[in-house]
Amino acid sequence: MRVFIAGGSGTIGVPLVRALVRAGHQVCAQTRSTAKRNDLLALGASVAVVDALDRDALISAVIQARPTHVVHQLTALPKDGVRRESDLAATNRLRIEGTRNLLDAAIRAGARRFVVGSFAILSEREGPAVEVSDEAAQAVRSMEAQTLEATSRGAIEGVILRYGLFYGPHTPSTEAMIDLVRKRRLPVVRNDASLLPVIHIDDAVSATVKALDTAPAGGTYDIVDDHPASMSEIADTIAAVAGAPRPIRVPAWLPKLVAPYMARVTSVHLPLSNGKARAELHWEPRFHSMKDGLSAMMRHAA
Repeated sequence: MRVFIAGGSGTIGVPLVRALVRAGHQVCAQTRSTAKRNDLLALGASVAVVDALDRDALISAVIQARPTHVVHQLTALPKDGVRRESDLAATNRLRIEGTRNLLDAAIRAGARRFVVGSFAILSEREGPAVEVSDEAAQAVRSMEAQTLEATSRGAIEGVILRYGLFYGPHTPSTEAMIDLVRKRRLPVVRNDASLLPVIHIDDAVSATVKALDTAPAGGTYDIVDDHPASMSEIADTIAAVAGAPRPIRVPAWLPKLVAPYMARVTSVHLPLSNGKARAELHWEPRFHSMKDGLSAMMRHAA
């Protein structure tokens, strides 16, 4: 395969580039940052330094790469994590305008397949929507709808991967949470009834590689592990594997008062199944729960 990865210097972009190069594929990684160019070259990829919102420049870069497959992993999230809805504004734009530009570029370049990294919590589903953020949810739905519309008219083979919350080594959110737990600065809600879909970054990468080759056009998959976890369970697991004190318990109203966006995200009750991905992609997570994945990460780091 010749694979163009938009967002190749991001949290999943880097390990995805590494995995595809190791498997013998030709990879062109897109990044906006000239500072990240040498790191991507060192992984064995060619590099396109271009802004995905610059339509003409992106189309030119993708056509020059001549990809058979294009992967959409475009985000622009703060390094220290999302703390408020305004932190998602740049990513929302990439999921709407960036998707439009990248789809057009992929089709013009003659790519066969277009794989989109979506976000399970904000994706369109049957039943009540999970409204963590109206604008962010609308952006994710636009990204998915554009891809599926292009597939339905036969322009390209679109595939949607709805990732759970990433965790694992070199994942900024995990590193930040470990630091907070060790300092006892990550309180959790008493009687926490949330269920959050999660996925180890390496398992997200392996599912993406499978989808590039085996997913049927128009396929939509939840890429999650076998055990959704409450925020309290996540924090307790981090404390246990990091040898830190158990997090402080607080009443539910307190996070809603001091960190309303994060309180909405972490209160989501969204148990999802990876059964369809197992059956159709012939994929299964290496780490079946966050406890498994974090324990392995800490053993490796020791």
